[in-house]
Amino acid sequence: MIERYSRAAMKKVWGDENKYKKWLDVELAACEAWGEEGVIPAEDVALLRGSKYNHKRMMEIFETTRHDVTAFLTSITETLGPEGRWLHLGLTSSDMLDTALALQLGEAGALLMEDMDQALDALKGQAIKHKDTMMMGRTHGMHAEPMTFGLKLALWWDEMRRQRDRLAQALESVRVGKVSGAVGTHATVPPWIEERVCESLGLDVAPVSNQVVQRDRHAHFVQTLALIAASLEKFATEIRGMQRTEISELEEPFGQGQTGSSSMPHKRNPELAERICGLARLIRGHSITALENVALWGERDISHSSAERIILPDSCLALDYILSIFTRIVKDLRVFPERMWANIESSRGLIFSQQVLLALVDKGAAREEAYKVVQRNAMRSWDEGEDFPMLLRADPDAQAYLSQDELDDIFDYNYYTKYVDHTFQRIGFITGAKPKARGKAKDSKKRPAAAGGGD
Repeated sequence: MIERYSRAAMKKVWGDENKYKKWLDVELAACEAWGEEGVIPAEDVALLRGSKYNHKRMMEIFETTRHDVTAFLTSITETLGPEGRWLHLGLTSSDMLDTALALQLGEAGALLMEDMDQALDALKGQAIKHKDTMMMGRTHGMHAEPMTFGLKLALWWDEMRRQRDRLAQALESVRVGKVSGAVGTHATVPPWIEERVCESLGLDVAPVSNQVVQRDRHAHFVQTLALIAASLEKFATEIRGMQRTEISELEEPFGQGQTGSSSMPHKRNPELAERICGLARLIRGHSITALENVALWGERDISHSSAERIILPDSCLALDYILSIFTRIVKDLRVFPERMWANIESSRGLIFSQQVLLALVDKGAAREEAYKVVQRNAMRSWDEGEDFPMLLRADPDAQAYLSQDELDDIFDYNYYTKYVDHTFQRIGFITGAKPKARGKAKDSKKRPAAAGGGD
């Protein structure tokens, strides 16, 4: 991942220094296990504990061997005495590589879990703050019925909670070690050595392995990162849409002195949300590569290896980065309730069409007849710019079933938000007794009888 999109802690996890340290940790854990078995003398185990790799020397050796593991081991044994012969005893390269990779994935996953928790906290805070901030719900990009902005954020929170659970499961899947020798038969390293190594490193043991840990585990992990990124892209796309000039209900953070365009000084673009969308595509592409890494020849080939050197670090780095951006957006989001309200009113009461339909049916009108009455007035409101409630009040077919007072009662925006508290209680944002549905309170948001002019 390029420097621009790499955060320090995650970058450290995937840096060469940490990777080779993990390699050495696995090798020394194996030596300790062989020592407990009585194969390596105790005095040699003590000397091996001071082993160090030499990165510069390793790179020099690699130019000849073209094999990073043998270069790594040689850079260590060159500084040791006879005790050096015990390093890598009975192991094959993937014993060390895959087990060390599990340690790196565990560290990367812990950082991602922290990122997820911060995003969840930000969403919860804003959801509670805007629980009753009324806005227009949209389907197909068109006005549907009112909802609240807090309800939208609560939905995002619940989705991220599920994604966090998936990440925890995926981490369990990849945090396994394998020290079973060539083709996984344990012929050169018995199962109890493998078990001691993994236990000392805090890993589970892959119950069965061939020469590698099976890549369905890693595909599960990368696909989970892609799923999380897909949710972030969904949220970011919605933020971008709500920031459009014609809607202007939200705005992502825009700092003092920040510029949105090199040519148009007035621009305040949703560039953070757009960056989330772009990098989510990258992670999604890596999930395909991870799936293709599952199929290897026989007990092992290394067609997965080159791809994993890119997709595993970059997927973790990219998700870490866009999670941090998303949290920043949510925490510092500018919300414009007045604009939300103006957008609700902009459709001239058309959003009450279903309520009028239901009221007509309830009063005895056939559904087909009621639908025609409502649709006729709704289409006139669309085409002529007339106020929908005013048209209904003047329509004899509507008046045949509904009085003026009954029509007034229909045009109450609180009807649409009366169960918001129930939803917030379901997800734990409200505790205590089950909230009652809100009726026509004193602050009821009724639409005026002549919201666009006189009767």
